[in-house]
Amino acid sequence: MHDTQHELAGKTVELNLKNESDIRTGDLYRIEDWWDHLTGGSWMDADGNPACLKYAMRTGFADDIPLDNEVVYGKVGAFGHLIHVSELGKVVSDAPR
Repeated sequence: MHDTQHELAGKTVELNLKNESDIRTGDLYRIEDWWDHLTGGSWMDADGNPACLKYAMRTGFADDIPLDNEVVYGKVGAFGHLIHVSELGKVVSDAPR
């Protein structure tokens, strides 16, 4: 469990995904925080949460995404997504959108 906020919380980054679905490499992703810091638990235990279900499906088809809690929550546009920290690209903005 993470007990401090993610160092990129509040920033927008370009995604560098290892398996694409409705989100793509190059999409702009506004990071809110570590998933477990926001919710108090692992994404793996969030039964029925749409963002967690989509993440589980996306990572299930990608051999190179670790199965751990190094996962942040944020948004592409208006929709929330979980992203593994290994898929975060360069910071493109520090300002709120």
